[in-house]
Amino acid sequence: MNLRIGIGVDAHRRVNGRTLVLGGVTIPSAFGLEAHSDGDVICHAIIEALLGAANMGDKGRLFPPTDEQYKGIRSTVLLERTWSAVSRAHHVLVNVDVSVMCEEPRIAPHTDQMKQELASAMKASPEQISIKGTTLEHMGFTGRREGIAAMAVVLLTREQS
Repeated sequence: MNLRIGIGVDAHRRVNGRTLVLGGVTIPSAFGLEAHSDGDVICHAIIEALLGAANMGDKGRLFPPTDEQYKGIRSTVLLERTWSAVSRAHHVLVNVDVSVMCEEPRIAPHTDQMKQELASAMKASPEQISIKGTTLEHMGFTGRREGIAAMAVVLLTREQS
């Protein structure tokens, strides 16, 4: 087996007046995340991890934040496009593991729906995706409620072509 591991990290600042989207799910909240796209840190971290495992660069190269076609775009669309490129390069998803770091909102009530959305975007099974939330005990920018961060680890295998 040709196994490849990728790690992705993303973080965005909280802002009032924006919709909060995490893992492709709109979550009731008084704030959203500042970004060129919808700011979905879970999708962004997974995209970075997929690209890293496939040795295909980074999200900014594939989807430049200066490109107006990506302004306000749903990050699940970016994830679908990333997975399409990764799978065309003969990679097969083994699993994804995501940790979301925030004081609020609580992640657990939304993880099943997030898994469904992410699995759909990656043509995978929800059982291949793990999502966990954690606080950082009021430390750092997430602890001060200034933003939300996510880290993803992806395991791919490569089909023999």
